[in-house]
Amino acid sequence: MENRTYASVLGKGTSAPKLSSYAAKCGLATQFYATTHPSLPNYLAATSGSTGGVTSDCGPLQCPQNRNSLFGQLQRAGKAWRGYAESMPHNCDLASGGRYAARHNPAVYFKPVRSFCKTHDVPMGGSSGAFATALAKRTLPAFSFVTPDLCHDGHDCSTATADSWLGAWLARITSSAAYHAGNTAVFVTWDEGVGPNQRIATVAIAPTVPRRTRVAVHFTHYSLLRTTEELLGLPRLGAAANARSMRSAFHL
Repeated sequence: MENRTYASVLGKGTSAPKLSSYAAKCGLATQFYATTHPSLPNYLAATSGSTGGVTSDCGPLQCPQNRNSLFGQLQRAGKAWRGYAESMPHNCDLASGGRYAARHNPAVYFKPVRSFCKTHDVPMGGSSGAFATALAKRTLPAFSFVTPDLCHDGHDCSTATADSWLGAWLARITSSAAYHAGNTAVFVTWDEGVGPNQRIATVAIAPTVPRRTRVAVHFTHYSLLRTTEELLGLPRLGAAANARSMRSAFHL
């Protein structure tokens, strides 16, 4: 999700009741912080353990990342992964257009997985699209990175609009057989805050998370990467090696 402070999403009187309900049912990290500005470096950090020296929202052809990533780790370990990008015109699209922003789809930046990206990074689709079908048929890969489009992530539209989109998809996920099998965890987070306020909302949703779990430990995008790698049995990349894990705090 895009460009919101913690208070504007989950503070008193906000317009995100759907996400607030999941924060109440499951877990909330109350001291989660973005890495930097603008958007892209945060996405790279969350999937590779480093911003790669990127300080702008450059495109995949302008600042390709010829280095290791979570996607590469999964590929080498023989674990399936998918990027599901809403409103992306075609697989592994390197060019932004319409409501699709390549800078919010990190898999397209990493050159070592570019050939796999062409089959593994796909348009998300709607209720009968790729992601919904994987949920319904219990064919979710080991790791999924879901990217809303520029309206539904809140970048170009209201918090209420983004929350409505989130609520619909979270309801579909948590009612699926894949979720009820007990081995699926969902993390909802933002890329960055606003101005100097980099405290962002992050909700952990899984069958094992006790109701109304609140964790006030300082976490970052590197913490999320470390947690993901631990859950998947992968080595720690970059700054994830020294980041706090979220796993025990949320009973994952």
